[in-house]
Amino acid sequence: MKDLIMNFILEKDILGNIRLVLADGQSHDQVRIIRAFPISNPENGFSIVNQDGHELVWFESFDQLSAENQQIVHTYLEQIEFIPVISKITGLNTYALPSIWDIETDRGMTNLKLKTEQDIRRVSSEALLITDANGIQYLIKNRKTLDKFSKKVLDRFM
Repeated sequence: MKDLIMNFILEKDILGNIRLVLADGQSHDQVRIIRAFPISNPENGFSIVNQDGHELVWFESFDQLSAENQQIVHTYLEQIEFIPVISKITGLNTYALPSIWDIETDRGMTNLKLKTEQDIRRVSSEALLITDANGIQYLIKNRKTLDKFSKKVLDRFM
């Protein structure tokens, strides 16, 4: 799969690895694509880096890519990013720490173990990022739109 984008070409092999070919012919195997602001501005600011983490290409938005390369980038990012979005807190074992929360996410029902209050971080005035005891990060996009019980739990731990 080849497609010229601005001044470079992206290729995807059958194993899902991405290769970058620059305009001068330099080729970089197994590059990674990284969002600059994955939580606060996920649709803008992307870097393509080599295996050592050195930036090779920067692009501002998906709009700068062809449809084929947008698909390559989207597929890659879906495979490496895992931040479930919490829509509701349905249960809680205790208001003391550590506590186990039953939650509803965009990926289904699960639970998380909150070790400390510092594991809840504000991303913006409405958004929160919660890291559980296993290191999994959960996103609440807008805490103001949550139900009454979810707000009560968050207020207790913030």
